[in-house]
Amino acid sequence: MNYSVGQVSAFAGVTVRTLHHYDKAGLLSPSDRSHAGYRLYSEADLVRLQQILFYRELGFSLDEIAAIFEDPQVNPLERLRARQRQLSEEIARLQRLAEVAERAIEVQKTGVSLTPQERFEVFGEITFDLSYATEAELKWAHSQGQREAMSRAAAHTKEDWRQLMGEAAVWRAELLAAFDEGEPSNGERAMDLAEEHRLHISRWFTSCPPEMHRRIADDFVADPRAFALVVPPSQQRPGLAAYTRRAVDANAARHAGGRTDFEEDR
Repeated sequence: MNYSVGQVSAFAGVTVRTLHHYDKAGLLSPSDRSHAGYRLYSEADLVRLQQILFYRELGFSLDEIAAIFEDPQVNPLERLRARQRQLSEEIARLQRLAEVAERAIEVQKTGVSLTPQERFEVFGEITFDLSYATEAELKWAHSQGQREAMSRAAAHTKEDWRQLMGEAAVWRAELLAAFDEGEPSNGERAMDLAEEHRLHISRWFTSCPPEMHRRIADDFVADPRAFALVVPPSQQRPGLAAYTRRAVDANAARHAGGRTDFEEDR
């Protein structure tokens, strides 16, 4: 028995336009035509359409589906296993995003509910980019330090944030002074500032050993959003992020009792 394009559209829950597209793409051409030239689909065509819709539901592209149908060397089972792995990874990623959203909700509920005026009073020009926060959460999703930092941040009171940001402002002023006065990034003054920043993180967020501090400082250079959490753009100077990263590196080497792998080149 043959079926018209309208009947197949109703059976399968797809539009006539989609069926025409599959025909044009060579994925599903009707087996017959009526005397008037209309497309007619056979039972075998319907089985093939069912397979196409199954693969589409799993996220396969039309090219991938065509390869499965046309190439006898393609193993559909292996393709399905690969798609299963991809879907599992995507599910895990979305679950982590859901956890980020849940934590953000908790922060909003329990941490620092401020009016715009109060927020400016406490944070000044420092702004927290939500896209960076989400990416950082995904990047460090399996890190105990990240989980501890998020938990402690959520528990901070307004007065905690006021004290934290006050300390950060004093430190930032000293960093800018050292940079502007030409202090070498591997000198005692810059390394002491790096150490102060490391201890600040440990005091307010999570234990920050030197190697972790190095990874944090790498982000200062790699991502402007990260360095903006330390020095707002209006106060930044060309080369300041790299200078800070080198100071952190020198301080970490000092803790290890070794030497840095660079000469001063601020």
